[in-house]
Amino acid sequence: MNRSDTLSMNKSSWEREAPRFFGRAALPDFGPLAPSEDRLQLFGEISGKRVLDIGCGSGHSLKYMAEMGAEELWGLDLTSAQIEAARQVLENQQVRVSLFESPMEKNPGLPADYFDIVYSIYALGWTVDLKQTLDHIHSYLKPGGTFIFSWEHPMHDRISYENGAFQVKKSYQAEGPELNEAWKNTVVIHHRKLSTYVNTLIDAGFIVEKIIDDPLLPEEYPDDHEKWYSVQKAVLVPATFIVKVTKPV
Repeated sequence: MNRSDTLSMNKSSWEREAPRFFGRAALPDFGPLAPSEDRLQLFGEISGKRVLDIGCGSGHSLKYMAEMGAEELWGLDLTSAQIEAARQVLENQQVRVSLFESPMEKNPGLPADYFDIVYSIYALGWTVDLKQTLDHIHSYLKPGGTFIFSWEHPMHDRISYENGAFQVKKSYQAEGPELNEAWKNTVVIHHRKLSTYVNTLIDAGFIVEKIIDDPLLPEEYPDDHEKWYSVQKAVLVPATFIVKVTKPV
């Protein structure tokens, strides 16, 4: 399956499933079983900043940014369903809101050297071309600007719970596009090693400031071994990783 076909397949699935993800995976949360922005304070001062959300979904992360005092809210998403949901969530904001329906691998008309903050909450891993996407993000940021993203840890779906135990079922080393089990094989997501994300960020010109893959586990939790994001699995491997980088001045 080529990249165009993958984007088409994923877009179709997201158009259908968008309501199921309304308000999920949104700031101040970075993702399942991960510390939140309230704890990490990765963004620093947001007031007065121009922010761009890559894979903005239903707009709830942008709403959080508005509550933190952001001056301009920009977002792009692959699907019309998500962009329409974001428009409704953000319709009463008193600041500039600009939303684009576009794959992240393309620039739909976003300005260069403009944004103080670009971020992506559980969306960057959907890209079919990581280098191209990161090159675009680098171009959008002002010198000295910050890019922060979170995504499912690359070890997470390598492990499955079967026959009463967690077992490594897929190779961590084998990178490339895969039908995704959590989506019942209706989408294709590229498996990439953590080192691939980091090295591609460096190649795009970013300075890596922080990588976080420490899980935040509840003190009490049910027996949920077979859930996709189970606490029991997170005891063994992280569910989520978070990266903060900057564009050099």
